[in-house]
Amino acid sequence: MALLDSKGRLFGKINILDLGAALVILLVIVGIFVFPGTTGSVAQVGTKTVPIEVDLAVRGLNVRDPEQLFNNGFKKGGKTNVIIRNQPYGQIGIKSIQVLPRTVTVSQPDGSVKELPDPRTNNFSTDMLLTLEGKAQVTNNGPVLGNSKVKIGMPFELEGFNYNFNATVIDVRLKDK
Repeated sequence: MALLDSKGRLFGKINILDLGAALVILLVIVGIFVFPGTTGSVAQVGTKTVPIEVDLAVRGLNVRDPEQLFNNGFKKGGKTNVIIRNQPYGQIGIKSIQVLPRTVTVSQPDGSVKELPDPRTNNFSTDMLLTLEGKAQVTNNGPVLGNSKVKIGMPFELEGFNYNFNATVIDVRLKDK
């Protein structure tokens, strides 16, 4: 009996192409389950986790009563959901909230300019300075929350029970660096 017959069968029973395909499938299965590779994101490889504080500027948040935000969990010591570059990060702590006064610039008769409180009563626009605190991983390219780098100038989306608005990162501080 010949090793290969005239139809390309091994020992007259198994087609050599079918045998090759079965071996490739078997090797793929072994490769997936026996050697699965590393887990986690690339940002987590060779990093350390440190506390981080992120300052955010909120400009022109249209809200009738800012106290309504504070009564439903958006307050110092509370938590807010953060979305960075359309990627949900999860909850992060609110360290401080400072409502900034609305002002207008008024030119003076001597040519100088003064900043005075805005006299308009029907202005529903609020500016705030927020400080969020959490844990970040530090890589060679900077701090990372979730799978997103945190850099000055990037937008954060904050979401809670009765709010969803954007803020801009104006400062990033790492503790215990």
